Amino acid sequence: MLRWSRAFAFTVLVPGTVTVLLPYYILDGSASLRQVRWGPIVIAGELVLLVGVGVYGCCLWEFVQKGQGIPAPIDHPKELVVSGLYRYVRNPMYLGVLAILIGEVLTLGSRALLVYAAVWLLVVYMVILVYEEPNLRARFGESYEQYCAHVRRWVPGRSFKGGP
Repeated sequence: MLRWSRAFAFTVLVPGTVTVLLPYYILDGSASLRQVRWGPIVIAGELVLLVGVGVYGCCLWEFVQKGQGIPAPIDHPKELVVSGLYRYVRNPMYLGVLAILIGEVLTLGSRALLVYAAVWLLVVYMVILVYEEPNLRARFGESYEQYCAHVRRWVPGRSFKGGP
């Protein structure tokens, strides 16, 4: 139960800041669903946002249940997570957050949020290259190398059949 409490706190602090707090400040608190003109683009945005929430939730489940940790330095997974959506793409949690941001862009029609999402993705990409991947290589060695050889970083592909 403690791990789930930490996972919830992480979700509120990190993805919550990225997808709620910072967009609110970027829009200067002016965006409201009451101001949205509902139509096909807004409905598509809401669907993309919901998919993103679902993807994030599935990934968090895998981290807590299979990895025995959370996606934060305070409680790294003890096991390499290669199940669930991680079988198809190495960074599905980030893709889920990106989907939430793109959903917000479509729903609110904000160019400022689109620029923010692009900058966020660039920062995440650099964090992955400079910190996460070297850390995972050091922690999980050959298992992680095998995983990287079969699963793409960003574009979902064939299912990974191996295991740690």
